[in-house]
Amino acid sequence: MARFTSFDGTQLAYREVGEGSPLVVLAGGPGRASEYLGTLGGLDASRRLVVLDNRGTGESDEPADPFTYRRDMLVRDVEMLRRHLGLAVVDVLGHSAGAGIAMGYAADFPAHVGKLVLLTPALRSVGLSPEQSDWDEFLAAREGEPWFEAATAALDRTAEGDVSVENRVAASPLLYARWDETTRAHAEAELGQWKYPVALGYNAEGAFVPGVLRRALQEFDRPVLVYACSEDPISPVRRCVQLAELFPDVTLVVHEGVGHYPWVEDPVAVAGRVEAFLGA
Repeated sequence: MARFTSFDGTQLAYREVGEGSPLVVLAGGPGRASEYLGTLGGLDASRRLVVLDNRGTGESDEPADPFTYRRDMLVRDVEMLRRHLGLAVVDVLGHSAGAGIAMGYAADFPAHVGKLVLLTPALRSVGLSPEQSDWDEFLAAREGEPWFEAATAALDRTAEGDVSVENRVAASPLLYARWDETTRAHAEAELGQWKYPVALGYNAEGAFVPGVLRRALQEFDRPVLVYACSEDPISPVRRCVQLAELFPDVTLVVHEGVGHYPWVEDPVAVAGRVEAFLGA
């Protein structure tokens, strides 16, 4: 992996795969190494993916000050990567919590963004997180699944304070539309990829000022793709519709029959739809 020095001297790592116009890719978790993104279903066939390991994850170093794990501080790492790459304008894709970073980058550095892709975006940064009614509806539709009892027990343990990666993985069947050998392997890989201190820092006090970010995004006039999935409890379709309404120039895609990691379950469709937007 290649490396660069960020704003506070922390050495960060990124990998490049594929050829074509560059696409900066931001991982979620928060706190998960970018390895889980793979090639986003083969998007590297048409794009040069520049996939960043957020500070403290994967091959990137831990910062001296854990304050810099905060979502709004991670935006600065994206800008330092852009400068390192020598690009005046970059297309940016953020998945899940990485979409929170991507939206922050669009708000703080709009002149340096070409197109913005928000792939099953986490929505806390704009005040649109799922409500209890969203979770109730989602869970009711899955009560008959053989994994349901164990997965929801893991959710209960999370609510009681269990922040272990093992517990996260135990709840992960809820994040896929199907639970099979492929999705299980993708979920279990998180055991070696996720770091709690990074996730804690991302969500630290002061990291989210939804009103300020919403107003900035309403002024962001570059093309935006909001990519929602019908079986995703993190980014419910109705909340993604509300997110899309913030942007002046937006395309909303609703991918039916897949969950929070759509490129794992339907890779060809994801790569095709994202490239269709980027290439338009």
